[in-house]
Amino acid sequence: MSQRVVVVGAGVIGLTTAIRLAEAGHGVEVVAAEPPQATTSAVAGALWGPWLVEPRERVLPWAAHTLRVLGELADHPGSGVRVATGVEVSRVSYDPPDWSGLLSDRTPCTSDELPPGYRHGFRYSAPLVDMPVHLNYLLSRLQAAGGTLTIQRLTSLDQEGTDPQAVVVNCSGIGARHLVPDVDLFPVRGYHVVVTNPGLTEFLEADTEDPVDLLAIYPHRDHVILGGTAEPEVWDRGRDDAIAAAIVDRCARLEPRLAKATIIEHRVGLRPTRAAIRVEAERSALGSLVIHNYGHSGAGVSLGWGCAEEVVSLVSAATRATGF
Repeated sequence: MSQRVVVVGAGVIGLTTAIRLAEAGHGVEVVAAEPPQATTSAVAGALWGPWLVEPRERVLPWAAHTLRVLGELADHPGSGVRVATGVEVSRVSYDPPDWSGLLSDRTPCTSDELPPGYRHGFRYSAPLVDMPVHLNYLLSRLQAAGGTLTIQRLTSLDQEGTDPQAVVVNCSGIGARHLVPDVDLFPVRGYHVVVTNPGLTEFLEADTEDPVDLLAIYPHRDHVILGGTAEPEVWDRGRDDAIAAAIVDRCARLEPRLAKATIIEHRVGLRPTRAAIRVEAERSALGSLVIHNYGHSGAGVSLGWGCAEEVVSLVSAATRATGF
């Protein structure tokens, strides 16, 4: 049964969810405070890997589904997705994350694959996404399926004028803190620096043993994204030259070719973080069906298509039960 659906939020979670709903035959309108290119998704490093998100029993199926979809999208020119190869390294031994079993080619690094000072690591291939390109692809795909995008800042999920018969899907990211409201949701600021590509083709992630200052190198054809930071409870999305210089410095120590790269752009976003990702349905105070899909922290790209599939199932089940 076709249902009118309002999706709140135009980041990767909102757009993938809206696409799956529209392609399932529902009438979909995306309402968002910011266009896709102004969202946190647009500034993500976007290497598939669902680090540090819960609950694991739900995360792993979402991650597996998303991995399959992104692998398929890598064959579509213009999607912004490619399957890249690289390494994650550490100075100390560590247990691989549970999702590593989803990667068929993940193997321990040989000694010549490790940067100086690093003794442990793994080599693998995974989808790496050029997010500005990918968001354009997602918006075009949504519109091709009949979906629309309206830029409007909502003050609540029950804002006056919302059709009470419409299903509202809340993919508002950090905005859910005020829209729900959800005081358990908090930002973790991520800072990336985009530089010219001196010829890099493989990604590199290194354990800095610091939960705030990260080290990641994500190469694309003509640019490289250098990361980064993970700063809890920091709301500032402004440029900070000192943070950027520190990021470039620690990346260049591992990859000296980056020392002379030119800075193109600073990208700053607020990862929407909570103890557990929220994907569930409830009734609003006005009786509307609201399906929440937020709290993915830095794993939105890694989980988006799997979570979208679950939202489609929730909408279908609710439609059958209520006769909407």
